[in-house]
Order: sequence, then structure tokens, then C-alpha cells
Amino acid sequence: MKRCYGKVVVLPVRRTLVWCLLICLSAGCKAQSPPSTASNTVSPVPATQLNRRIEVLVRSQFEVPPNVEVAIGATSKSEFPGFDNLPITFSSNGKHTVVNFLLSSDGNTVARLERFDISHSPSDMISLQNRPLRGVPDAKVTIVNFDDLECPYCARMHEQLFPATLDRYKGLVKFFYKDYPLVEIHPWAMHAAVNANCLAEQSPEAYWKFVDYVHSHGSDITGPSKDPHEAEKTLDKLARDEGQRSKLDQPKLDACIVKQDGAAVRASMKQGDSLGVSGTPTLFINGERISGALPQSELWIAIDRALREAGVQPPPQVAQEVKKPTPPAPK
Repeated sequence: MKRCYGKVVVLPVRRTLVWCLLICLSAGCKAQSPPSTASNTVSPVPATQLNRRIEVLVRSQFEVPPNVEVAIGATSKSEFPGFDNLPITFSSNGKHTVVNFLLSSDGNTVARLERFDISHSPSDMISLQNRPLRGVPDAKVTIVNFDDLECPYCARMHEQLFPATLDRYKGLVKFFYKDYPLVEIHPWAMHAAVNANCLAEQSPEAYWKFVDYVHSHGSDITGPSKDPHEAEKTLDKLARDEGQRSKLDQPKLDACIVKQDGAAVRASMKQGDSLGVSGTPTLFINGERISGALPQSELWIAIDRALREAGVQPPPQVAQEVKKPTPPAPK
């Protein structure tokens, strides 16, 4: 499931699962098909009774709200001896998300286990070929942002990155944007991404000017009618106007805009999925994934940490000037 989200809140481990479920179920995102509720686990306990025990356990341990339906799926062979895979579907308001558990062969134990591959750094797995760069090419820290040009939280993050973060880390950080339009909820995001890439083919500077403008004028592009076709016409005009200002090959740009080839955008989205991206904005700071539009101070903490790990001393923190109240005039 994919979503456009803001700041991520850290919760106690016991409540993390249900918090993630509630976010997913409320986001109106792409749903997964719920599995069969039959269970084939070998157990002396009748299947109906066993499923009820599992449901009661999961609801209690993870504080699942009463209005969220829980369906126990069919077990399948797992790679863990003595345990079977057990998918459990959580549903609310017609939306579904599946969480995988483990069930012991005797039906007496339910477990939750996740495995993570650390053999490769995410920073080594992100393809940046032909992506426009902002910053200094030999900078020690690389920030990759999986971005949706229609996402309001992405616009907020973009505003924090440019110019404040870029100015603070001059010569130390470089930025790349990868496309991740949430097409289920943002009707013109794909069109905007394709147009941006049409500009990028000829000029990185034109690409960034277009991205800057779209992120700062999202509501204007959507328009009062909220008609995606009208928004797409506006995006085409914006791209052509930028092409003229940047003195690009206009016939080549026009052909690209008309063609609307989204193959590169879809490839970027697929790569994001493989890296665990499920919403926007999602940043990778030298491989460290950060989800959501963090406050600027927290974003800078992550960048400072990456710089120190790269052997570079971060810029000194600038203390905020505190204005003291003017003392009352003597009587």
C-alpha cells in the first residue's frame, strides 16, 4: 500500500503493527486480495477454534481496534522448521492489508519474524544514471528523494531541501530525485513526472526549475475544477514554457511531451518498491531510509550523521536568535 505521508512517529514495539495497519487502511491505497480463511495446519484443535484463538491473541497483543476485521488465512510451508507461514488479513472500510505470521505445526505458538538483507547497502542499489544532479558531484553525502510532484508532503520536503538545506551543506551534499508518483491518489503526478523527464533529457537546470515550480504551485495546477485533464494541459504549457526559456530543442521537447512515455517512471517506481518505499516523500541519505516530511532540524541531524560517518565535520549549528522582551519604560 502506498501513501503520501508526513512525519513518522516512533511508537512502542507492541503498538507498531497496529499503527502501521491503521495508516495503511486509512490511506485509500492499492489493496491486496485477502487470502482464504481456511487453515490447513495440522493440529488437534478444530480449525474454527484455532482461528478464533489466533484472532483473539493478535487483537489483544497488537491492540487491533474492534472496527478492523481480522481474517486468518491458509497456512503454507515456511523455511523455518516446525513452523508454517500464516497470512492474516486486516480489513477496514473496504481496504485490506496482509501481515505474515508463523504458526507452529502443533498449533500452539504464533510468531512474528522479519528478515532483512544487509549484504548490500541501499545506496548501491539505487540507479542514478541520467538523473539530474543538484549540488556538487564529488560531495560525500548523496540524498536520493523518491518524489511525487502532486504530493503536498513532498512539496513541504522540497521546500526544506531547497534552498535551506542546500545552502547549509554547500559542497558537502548532492541531491537526486527519483520518480514515485502515487497514481492511485494523485491523478496528474505521472504526467508531471514524464514532463519533468522530458526536460531532463536536454537540461538538468530546466528539470530543476520545472520541479521547483510544480512543487510550489500544486494547488494552482490542480485548479478549482480539480480536472486532471486541465491539470495535464497546464503541465504541458509549463514544460514548453520552461523549454523556451532554457533554449531547448523545442520540436524534440514537444514530441516527448506528446508521447507521454512513462516507462522510465514505472522503472523508478519498481526500484522504489524493491527498496521498501511505500509512500512519499522517502529519502535515502547515504543509504539510510527516512520516510515522511521530517522537520528540518531532524533532517539535518540525519545529514550530519552521514557526514561524520564519511569522515567530514558537519557545519556548525547556527543558534536561533532569541529576542528578549523590551523592558517597560521607567515611570
